[in-house]
Amino acid sequence: MSAFRYMRTKAFHGRPLVQFQPGETPAAALDSRAWHLSADQLGESDYTWLLERFLETVDTSRVTTLVVGYTGYEGPDPAGPLLAHAASFPRLKALFLGDEALDQLWHADITPVFEGFPLLERLDVRGQAGLRLREFSSSTLKTLRFESCRLPGDVVRAVAASDLPALEHLDLWLGAEDAGHGDLEEIHLTRILDGERLPALRHLGVENSLIQDDVARAIATAAVVPRLRSLSLALGTLTDRGAEGLLQGRPLTHLTRLDLHHHYLTEPARDRVRTALPGVDVNLDEAMDTDWIVWDEEGNALWDEEGFNRVAEGRDF
Repeated sequence: MSAFRYMRTKAFHGRPLVQFQPGETPAAALDSRAWHLSADQLGESDYTWLLERFLETVDTSRVTTLVVGYTGYEGPDPAGPLLAHAASFPRLKALFLGDEALDQLWHADITPVFEGFPLLERLDVRGQAGLRLREFSSSTLKTLRFESCRLPGDVVRAVAASDLPALEHLDLWLGAEDAGHGDLEEIHLTRILDGERLPALRHLGVENSLIQDDVARAIATAAVVPRLRSLSLALGTLTDRGAEGLLQGRPLTHLTRLDLHHHYLTEPARDRVRTALPGVDVNLDEAMDTDWIVWDEEGNALWDEEGFNRVAEGRDF
């Protein structure tokens, strides 16, 4: 398994990331940058203190894009203190909770985020410890992303049950444990794949999953596929069986991009994917070693009890 590669972002939502430094006078163009709030990992200042200094220093009524990183070894969760000051961010449109490369990522129920920031168009969440989400509705949300090594099934079910008419981009990193080992009905992914609650969806990512072959076969016949422009099954355990199932389903030639990087496809299978999709930008980087895989009588890959070592990011976040 590779080390966690998704370090702090340099840009977010089309804006350069600017680290807030207490005591510095911020430059102009407050609404053209993505502000990054991250507590000192070795110092005494915590996230709550940092947020208070931010509110004192910056005209937050002009802030549209905000990224929260490190909040402390034991929290608090990034959304809670921010929501306590939601009225100070009336123009907030893009929010990243947990932009950090550590495993100390703590969350709580993030459902109030959509109530506290009614103009929100994008929400990214990294980490799964304590993460909860209930059914919600948003007429403005266009991008929703969850990066996790063990995405709670309740979060997936909440997304599937929510009213999101404007959502165009959805990424779900299922991970290797809490999301299950093959029961897609249990995590209600099929409710997302039918597309009925997501009329505007144009990108779907179901990634970093130990059940990637099952996901691929489910997507192959999904009603949502014809309206997609890009699809990602990257970072997981996709094998030849999953790729064949994907190609035997609904046509994918209308896609502009298919991302399969970090996979367990043999070279002949990779060639078949490229040949079947000549006009599609297919990412087949990071071919993993397939020699050690054990297969059952039906041709399914058997992942050992340390399956989290087989997805791209499977340890502690």
